Amino acid sequence: MQKKKINKLIIIGSGPAGYTAAIYSARANLKPLLITGLQKGGQLMKTERIENWPGRFQAVTGMALMHDIEQHALSLNTKIIHDQVLHVDFSQSIFKITCEKQEYLSASVIIATGSSPRYLGLNNEQEFIGKGISTCATCDGFFYKAQDVAVVGGGNTAVEEALYLSNIANIVHLIHRRKTFKADKILIQRLHKKLKTGSIILHTQYIIVNILGNENGVYAIEIAQTNNINNKKITPIKALFIAIGSIPNTHIFHEKLHMEKGYIILNKNLKNITTQTNISGVFAAGDVVDQNYKQAITSSASGCMAALDAERYLNTLDLI
Repeated sequence: MQKKKINKLIIIGSGPAGYTAAIYSARANLKPLLITGLQKGGQLMKTERIENWPGRFQAVTGMALMHDIEQHALSLNTKIIHDQVLHVDFSQSIFKITCEKQEYLSASVIIATGSSPRYLGLNNEQEFIGKGISTCATCDGFFYKAQDVAVVGGGNTAVEEALYLSNIANIVHLIHRRKTFKADKILIQRLHKKLKTGSIILHTQYIIVNILGNENGVYAIEIAQTNNINNKKITPIKALFIAIGSIPNTHIFHEKLHMEKGYIILNKNLKNITTQTNISGVFAAGDVVDQNYKQAITSSASGCMAALDAERYLNTLDLI
């Protein structure tokens, strides 16, 4: 019986953190194996316009940027596997990664599985996903050309979605439960310009309490004031784009690693290593550990750190 190959490093995830970890670990001759997961390229693939990636001062789409980063990793001989991890076993010194297609062994692992969009949690919300409810304006906005739509959220993503849709839809209703937005100032400036044209209408200090639809899809939402929940109004729309944050993709690591609110906790007590989990040789980077910044560039930076930490760890095992 042929003995299974033991990889030096397996990277789980293909967003900015995963691909950057691959670039750095490949340059260190760790010969990384990267498992993409279902959403190759991560959430950045849905971003229409990126203006704050260093060196890319001419706006670029998330899809184009992630393609280039992937090509960078491939150029350094990273082995990329298009598969989904179903189960991990960190109980032995050699870790076992079970995917849909195959099982892999590795002396070290970097978890960079990113995050998924958060939903509102309304009773009939899931019923209308793909029938008027979306978490990606650049993916689905085209289907609602010259129609009234709504975006809910108050951060960069929500404002970016509203601005993008304002060039496609008839009217964009932007709904936010607070009075002010957390988005970057440059986005707020662009939003104010759109408000003057009437292509975007603000509903601040409102929440969505009901989604109205039928077999044809969504036709309206019911919103209520946050300071007077009984003060409600119906807003006719054809689509609702949800942009209220994300949830870390860490469910397969529950009871395997130390976590808090779904985020992986890093062991900060080690000398010269900052991205290791509670298990030696298992590292984490990007959205799975970041509750504060949630930027593509910070995810990329933490992927770099995880790769350097994995190299230091593997040096102690005399595998390099």
